[in-house]
Amino acid sequence: MTSISEISSRRNRIAQLHEVAQQRILLLDGSWGVMFQRMDLNEDDFRGTRFTTNQYPGQMKGNHDILCLTRPDCVEQLHEIYFSAGADITETNTFSATTIAQRDYGLDSQSVIDINVEGARLARQVADLWTEKEPHKPRFVAGSIGPLNKMLSMSSDVNDPGAREVIFDEVYHAYKDQIQALNHGGVHLYLIETITDTLNCKAAIKAIKDLEEEGLEPLPIWISGTITDRSGRTLSGQTAEAFWHSVRHAKPFCIGFNCALGADLMRPYISTLSRIADTLVAAYPNAGLPNEMGQYDEKPEETSCKVIPWAEEGIVNILGGCCGTTPDHIKIIAQGIEGVAPRVPAPSTNSLRLAGLEPFEISA
Repeated sequence: MTSISEISSRRNRIAQLHEVAQQRILLLDGSWGVMFQRMDLNEDDFRGTRFTTNQYPGQMKGNHDILCLTRPDCVEQLHEIYFSAGADITETNTFSATTIAQRDYGLDSQSVIDINVEGARLARQVADLWTEKEPHKPRFVAGSIGPLNKMLSMSSDVNDPGAREVIFDEVYHAYKDQIQALNHGGVHLYLIETITDTLNCKAAIKAIKDLEEEGLEPLPIWISGTITDRSGRTLSGQTAEAFWHSVRHAKPFCIGFNCALGADLMRPYISTLSRIADTLVAAYPNAGLPNEMGQYDEKPEETSCKVIPWAEEGIVNILGGCCGTTPDHIKIIAQGIEGVAPRVPAPSTNSLRLAGLEPFEISA
């Protein structure tokens, strides 16, 4: 159970988050995968002493979330590096820490819960130390809630439009377990990110709201979708505006996009959200598009030259980096946005907003 003093401390930090977001543009950390790859970890690093080959016979290497339990020193190191580079917000190392995603590695539900609690605890530990060291620049922890490797909106069989590998209740409960564990671990806000399927996202939102009704401490919600290609739509087919209409009922602290695209291709969709969203807008693009080997070649100077103008033009409140970005990318962006005023949210409108694949609005 979370102590009364911890609840009070976290509430104070969340109040700081809202206050600071009105004063300046905030900075999220960058890619975790690319940094773990640079550490050249082996199978033993991923398994530690807990996940023996007898109980878990498949390959564990590549399951970065499990490092929260087996190599917490590596996880703490990345939080340190990104805060040192200038990040205000760090994500927990829990992007795939759900019972559904972790089935690929044969993990049981208790192990998944432990990953989330420990991932949150590690991030909070480093964030609190940095806040103590630099009280003028408080650090925050976003609980990373990834998209899952199963979709509710799209068929898993091209020959059967109704085929699904999961049902809504299964996704809902997987997210509910993760969200509760992240909250207990001490995160300051939830980050439902890299959303390819809006229905999956809505399951996560429902899980959060239901847990709040059951007495879990309410936290701000950051929702970040993914425009998958030049079509300008999510993988489940929605435009940027339709996506916003579908999730705005959650009254998120922040709405935005990440992943799939580099800054050049992402800009029109961030601009759309900036025009219509009555809350904060965030963007953390990839370091360009991957090359034929799946690597990201865009240098920190190139990425920063593309995203810093978004701050200067007043269309974002939070910036950061996704695939291929490094602490060097974050450091240069931090320098470029220093002193730049944050975007002013769009005014709320008295209108009915609906969405399928396209937006539909009825004005009063």
